[in-house]
Amino acid sequence: MPSPADVLLPLSTGHAIDEPGEVALEDYARVLLKAASAEAVRDAVDSRRVTGIRVSGLSKPPTPAALVDLEAFARSLVVDPSSGGLGWS
Repeated sequence: MPSPADVLLPLSTGHAIDEPGEVALEDYARVLLKAASAEAVRDAVDSRRVTGIRVSGLSKPPTPAALVDLEAFARSLVVDPSSGGLGWS
């Protein structure tokens, strides 16, 4: 259940990210944005796809550059079906 202080940061598109990639994305978002916590939000219809990040405990709003960086990191985690693993593994 989101708290009132949570902020949902939607990604431009859903990205197929597996569980290890999800953890990496959450950790990256938390550190990049200096948030107390970050949680990947999965698509309600296609649970393989991460459609956003819910963060809480932000001391200031994310900058546009940080959001671009977060989106690029999410893209780098997309599972490549031809390799059987993460894009970065």
